[in-house]
Amino acid sequence: MPTKVESLNDLSEQIIGAAIEVHKNLGPGLLESIYEAALFYELYTLKHLTVQRQVPINVQYKGQDLEIGYRIDLLVEDQVIIELKSVESITDVHLAQMLTYLKLSDKHLGLIINFNVKLLKNGIKRVLHNI
Repeated sequence: MPTKVESLNDLSEQIIGAAIEVHKNLGPGLLESIYEAALFYELYTLKHLTVQRQVPINVQYKGQDLEIGYRIDLLVEDQVIIELKSVESITDVHLAQMLTYLKLSDKHLGLIINFNVKLLKNGIKRVLHNI
């Protein structure tokens, strides 16, 4: 039986493969929402993974739910958070955003995928939290 880390690695490989397929077909320069729809199609319809889009993140403050508008772009198999970008480069702000999402949702692996690059492998950042 695979460990949690092995299973997360296998899942992230599937996600990255699907993202490469999307990038190969669409290329850089489109809106994040287009990449989100295409990657959802690849993961859910073609790879038959459980995928949720625009998942709200709850924040508790002194026992109160705060509606802050944080939303995960894609959540795969209730384990991996995917944050999609179409920007010049992934910055520290994007990494901080992902760490916040991981902490608030109690998940361990996030992938920031920036489709606005010539070669997609240069636009992928794995972010681990408490693993």
